[in-house]
Amino acid sequence: MLHTQTLLPGITLQCFQDTRFKQEGLSLLFIRPMRREEAALNALLPAVLLRGCQSAPDLRAITQRLDDLYGASLGSQLRRVGDYQTTGLSCSFMREEYALEGDAVFAPMMAFLEELMFSPLLENGVFPQNFVESEKRNLLAAIAAQRNDKRAYANAQMLKRMCKGDSLSIPRLGEKEDVEAITPESLYHHYQKVLRESPVQLFYVGASDPKKIADLLRPMFAKLQRSVISLPAQTPFHDCGGCDETEEMDVAQGKLCMGFVSPYTLRDKEFVATQIFNTVFGGGMISKLFMKIREEQSLCYDISSTYHGSKGIVTVSAGIDNNMDGVVRQEVLRQLAACQEGTISPEELEAAKQALLTQLKSTHDSPGAIEGYYATAALSGLPLTPEGYIEAVEKATLEDVTAAARSLHLHTVYFLRGAV
Repeated sequence: MLHTQTLLPGITLQCFQDTRFKQEGLSLLFIRPMRREEAALNALLPAVLLRGCQSAPDLRAITQRLDDLYGASLGSQLRRVGDYQTTGLSCSFMREEYALEGDAVFAPMMAFLEELMFSPLLENGVFPQNFVESEKRNLLAAIAAQRNDKRAYANAQMLKRMCKGDSLSIPRLGEKEDVEAITPESLYHHYQKVLRESPVQLFYVGASDPKKIADLLRPMFAKLQRSVISLPAQTPFHDCGGCDETEEMDVAQGKLCMGFVSPYTLRDKEFVATQIFNTVFGGGMISKLFMKIREEQSLCYDISSTYHGSKGIVTVSAGIDNNMDGVVRQEVLRQLAACQEGTISPEELEAAKQALLTQLKSTHDSPGAIEGYYATAALSGLPLTPEGYIEAVEKATLEDVTAAARSLHLHTVYFLRGAV
């Protein structure tokens, strides 16, 4: 059962009490508006915080502390949720009743998390230069890896063009030049701003009583001097006009990306039907795009669609021969038209539903999956519990799915092709 309470102004604790697991988990997320000027800073911050604190000034000391806590683990938490970006830390640790008699786990784990978050190791009043430069290299490598993955690169380029007036155009990890510009001083200044201004979301999964968790966590924040900002509400897609562009690059296989817009976001009652439509359309190996375009006609190497529910956008991505973009584009539109006309067999509809139901029924399989669903739902505005989501999927009709399909229109096309 999910319990939600306000610890202090701007600080919300959600507890999902569950006795099935031997492990417990807690995430500590600072919520920021998704902005170009701070996306890279938010991405870098948790990695630097995990490099050391006053009592554990290096990775070796941190590892020793975690080993002493029965192999607990710590990690960074960076998410893009609609118009928000979250930055923070998460931890996983053994339930205390499985420890040796007299050994505490929960309180020492929270104390260590507090040290890492609020008492970082400093050098001349800012983050150590070597910590910042090392983690900048890691972040730049992650950004470069995305560019080297041509499918990911093409999708990102399409979204940048399609969403040029929307926060979805901002890369989750920030831009390369913004990472390069970060200094220990600028990162520490941003860290102080994050602590002072940001709404905080805490999410706990485990067997302990929510009141006990609240009483333990509240003092962690009581000492902070805060003036919390009000986040703007999540918004649907901001349309600044579409485009149809081709970029040439030294690639053997072309990447065709098509962006469609729907008025339905995950905050609308039509969301579930739109999700089912996307699964029928291109959401897996049983979809129309995969079965008709790849398997039956062999027009592409791979093809799929993704529904970005926070914004009401459906994107199609296909790996194709460089001279096949026109043919594949028309076939994608033909399969969309089939969905809009209701040409969806009972078997296709049932297979799509079962695929979604399988995903939803696994939501409670691990503490991480529970945290991922509920924490993201709270930030995005999704009003459905997993149980409510399952019920809505089961009740959705062909007419609901067809209506969702009819809401789509093509907005932007981006084609990455091999240089001639």
